Amino acid sequence: MKRILLALSIMLSLSINSYAQAQDDYAQKLKQMFKAAGTEASYKTVVVQMFDMFKRQYPQVNDSIWNELEADFLRNSLDELTAMLAPIYVKYLSTEDLEAIIEFYNSPAGKKFAANSPFILQESMKVGEAWGRKIGEDFAKRMEEKGY
Repeated sequence: MKRILLALSIMLSLSINSYAQAQDDYAQKLKQMFKAAGTEASYKTVVVQMFDMFKRQYPQVNDSIWNELEADFLRNSLDELTAMLAPIYVKYLSTEDLEAIIEFYNSPAGKKFAANSPFILQESMKVGEAWGRKIGEDFAKRMEEKGY
């Protein structure tokens, strides 16, 4: 009986370790995808913008403290965010999918797409707003025509 329990304990320990390793491997691959897609740079920009806001809220704090905190957050926050996002991504994308996405983003077309995505998104949001307004106006007009 002791041998069976020992064997089960060893198997459970090995499976937990291999599962943890698989999660770490996936998170690292996800981080590679974020870097290739330009997402990492966007996250860093957000952190810098947040620190600019914090600096305005706490003007009495010394610049050397701000520099230290910002550097620490830039160094560690992306790892934390990636670990938090990995369970979501793993539900929808396999490691092979991530590798294919990374390959795309490392291609000339992928690099061009990543570099221009912020501009495409910005302009697309304006179009989306106009489209939403038009739908709202059309809906209001039709409801008025139906007597509502």
